Formats: sequence, C-alpha cells, structure tokens
Amino acid sequence: MKNLLLPYPVKFAGLFLTFAGMVMSVFYLLFDFRFTIPVFAIFSSFLETKMFVTFNTNFADELTMLLLFTGLILIVFSKEKTESEYLDATREKAIVKALIYNNIMLLFSILFIYGSGFIGILVINLFSFSLFYLFIFYLMKYKQKILEKRELQLLSDSRH
Repeated sequence: MKNLLLPYPVKFAGLFLTFAGMVMSVFYLLFDFRFTIPVFAIFSSFLETKMFVTFNTNFADELTMLLLFTGLILIVFSKEKTESEYLDATREKAIVKALIYNNIMLLFSILFIYGSGFIGILVINLFSFSLFYLFIFYLMKYKQKILEKRELQLLSDSRH
C-alpha cells in the first residue's frame, strides 16, 4: 500500500487546500460570496439543456468543492511521517469502516430525505467518505498510541 501513497509533505498541501475550502464555504454560505467567470460545460441544464458550450456562471461553489475535495484526497493519500505495517493494516480497516458508514448514511438518506435536501446529501457525499476515513484512521492511531503508552507504563512499573 505504501507504493500507492503520496509523499508525506503533500499532506501539508492537502491541509492548506482543505482549510482554504472551509474558509470559502463559510464565505459562500454565510455571505453569499460569488464570482462569475466564463466556463466550458460538456453538459449544462438550468433553464435549458446545453451541450459543449461556454457561458458565464458563479464559480464560487465549484471552487469551494474543488478545494475541499482535492485537499481531503491529498490528506487521505499521503504517507504518515513514519510508516509501518501496522499503519497499512489500520488504513485497510479504516477504509472498510468508512465505506460501511458512508453507505449506511446514503441508505438512510435515500429512505428518509427528499427533494433538495437529498441533493445536499449528494454534495456532502463528495467529502463524507474521506472525512469518515480520516476520522476513523486517526482515531485508531490515537487508540494504538494510548495502548502503547499503557504498556510502557506497565513495563516501567513492573521493573521498579
């Protein structure tokens, strides 16, 4: 799995992009931040359906999602400072658990959330798997670190 991961310093670029995306989302949601630029669309369907066209649109929401998505992906796929076989196993467990939790969230949403609320869930789903994974992975790392400290404490107590 180590061969599939990006170098550790890439994680900092991911953190920066994620933070920038969070700031942009605050400005977009709370202050209705907008900026209009020309974009090329393969498919666009607002008032009318268009294909392979260029038009002006508010790009703030796309930029926000791009920053958040790219940042989270860089964090997820970056190595840790020190790699080990334990971290490989932890990553695998975290991926499986994140997939399960994400699918449970989607199933719940399909059954109980309708209309524009469901569209919001689909947008959240762009980030939810990465967020579940990161939360589970770092929680598992933290628990392992606590266990190691307890074992060291027990060893040092038994020597005295």
